[in-house]
Amino acid sequence: MSGSAEPAQPYRMWGGRFRAGPDPRAAALLESLQVDRFQFLLRWDLLGSLAHLAALGEAGVVPPDVFDQLARGLRKMLADVEAGTLTPSDGYEDIHSFIEGTLTERLGPVAGWLHTGRSRNDQVVTAFRLALKDQIQRLAEKICELQDATLGRARALTEVILPAYTHMQRAQPVLLAHQWLAYFWMLGRDFDRLRDAFRRLDVLPLGSGAIAGSGFPVDRAREAALLGFAAISENSIDATGDRDFVFEVIAVLTGLLLHLSRWAGELVLWMTQEFDFVSLPDSLATGSSIMPQKKNPDLLEHVRAQAAVAAGPLVTVVAVLKGLPAGYSGDLQEDKGATITAFRAANFAVDAMTLVIREIVVHRERMAAALRGGFLTATEVADYLVRRGVPFRDAHFLAGRVVLAAEEAGVALPELPLAAYRNVSPHFDVDVLQAVTPEGSLRTKDVPGGTAPRRVTEALTAASGLLAVQRAWVGQARADQQAAEARLLAAARA
Repeated sequence: MSGSAEPAQPYRMWGGRFRAGPDPRAAALLESLQVDRFQFLLRWDLLGSLAHLAALGEAGVVPPDVFDQLARGLRKMLADVEAGTLTPSDGYEDIHSFIEGTLTERLGPVAGWLHTGRSRNDQVVTAFRLALKDQIQRLAEKICELQDATLGRARALTEVILPAYTHMQRAQPVLLAHQWLAYFWMLGRDFDRLRDAFRRLDVLPLGSGAIAGSGFPVDRAREAALLGFAAISENSIDATGDRDFVFEVIAVLTGLLLHLSRWAGELVLWMTQEFDFVSLPDSLATGSSIMPQKKNPDLLEHVRAQAAVAAGPLVTVVAVLKGLPAGYSGDLQEDKGATITAFRAANFAVDAMTLVIREIVVHRERMAAALRGGFLTATEVADYLVRRGVPFRDAHFLAGRVVLAAEEAGVALPELPLAAYRNVSPHFDVDVLQAVTPEGSLRTKDVPGGTAPRRVTEALTAASGLLAVQRAWVGQARADQQAAEARLLAAARA
């Protein structure tokens, strides 16, 4: 008799109608445990199981002694997960079989009661929605930190003027604070879209079963309250097969990363010797393996790439969902891997940009020097004439003539003699020389959203107000989830 033993069979939640177990090669391909580990999906699945158990107990579906044993078992697993002493091990098909298998090892056959009236279809999407709610809250808080860093630097640099660019050509003078506030408001829209996606995500699918609904009278509204969901799904077929929320969240993350990619790309450009507007401290730069003189903005280049990293999962989800019939299909298992990739990209980019904006060195003198070239205040010449009754189209032409005169003289517009202005038009007076300075140009942009100093000060105040509102939402979302978990643990106390 051989001393070898048959290898242990992995725990599975199905198999009664099968004559043989799955081919190990196929099982390895279908296994989703590595994906399910994403950001404590185990924890969220345990909370979903506790809510389901509470509903089963309150409906009288499971005997009181069974309820007590399962409640103690699930709570102990949850405590072990939070202590870091329990992590999914190989040999299980997914996180759900790991939970039930671990309970079976600890409690015996009584663990088989837990899946009463529930399918992995509604189980997984419940845990996934909970995990994504948590991820959105975490990312939203990070976005607030980046916005806060942006506001802090903008307030400290309110007097710095630099050229703004259109078509990558010098266009008009703006305050650096105004330039960076542009990205603050982009991030504000990203936060708002994330919050809006959270609202549609905040729907409980548990109780939908595999596709037709649970076969037991569980109180779904009660389950929603215990898990912190704002509503319950309206249709069991839609609930188990719906991945709109995945598409929407990844789309929002891609939009966020597009904004950060633009900002990172701009800063990389500003760090070239040709611009030299900003630089990174040595602690945030990298070198070259062959060129000793190099100081590379690798961190920003990686930020710039993350939009492409997230765009791939977005296309994946679109392609998976296209033409998929209603209800659950195995194709939907690709949703978590895609979401993990997108969140990793977003978290990396926001963290990196926050670090960069806090530490970036601004070269004020280089920005000031760049204001001298390119005749940035030519529009002020035309506007000056309009204020003296010249139609804008004529004023635009005359301003072009002034630019030609300055170009031929090799001087900037504020240095062009008044006589040269008057050779172009008798409407010019001595005050035009002040109007065409960068400071004079800024003062005229005195409209809401403009770059005039007082308007930028107003914008900083408005931005601070928006940031306070955003942080309040994150705090409330966190408090709501914590309160729901407290109710859940009380309801599932053995």
